[in-house]
Amino acid sequence: MIRTIPLLAALALVFTAPACGKDDKSAGAASAGAQKMHPQAQKKWVSLCVNCHAENGSGKGPGSKTLNPKPRDFRSVKWQEAVTDEHLKKVIIKGGAAMGLSKDMPPNPELVTQNRVVADLIKKIRSLKGQDGIK
Repeated sequence: MIRTIPLLAALALVFTAPACGKDDKSAGAASAGAQKMHPQAQKKWVSLCVNCHAENGSGKGPGSKTLNPKPRDFRSVKWQEAVTDEHLKKVIIKGGAAMGLSKDMPPNPELVTQNRVVADLIKKIRSLKGQDGIK
C-alpha cells in the first residue's frame, strides 16, 4: 500500500502535466483573470460586460454591432494607463452617461454595496491590458 500512493501521484502528474503546458498565451492570461474572480463577479462579467466588450475585452462583443460609439477596448495600454480604478468603479456603478461617456453603458446601482464584485471586475479589466499586443 505504501508504494501505491507514490505511484498514483506520479501517474497523476504524468496525465495532468500536458494540460498545464498549453501554449495558448492569450487564453491562459484571460482565463487566469477569470479564475481568480469571485463567483458573483464572474457572473456579472458574463451577464453585464461580455455582450458589448467581449470576453477578451476587445469591445467587439455581439451586442456592440449597433452601438455608436463602439464599446471601450479594455486591451488598450494607452487607455488603461489613462484611467484610475476609481474612475472604472464609477463607470461600472453609475453608467456611461453619468460619467460623460456613452449612454449605452448602463448603470449598475445594485453593485454599490458589492465592493468585492466591483473590485474583481476592475481586476478583470486590468488583466486585459496589452492583450493581443494592443497598445
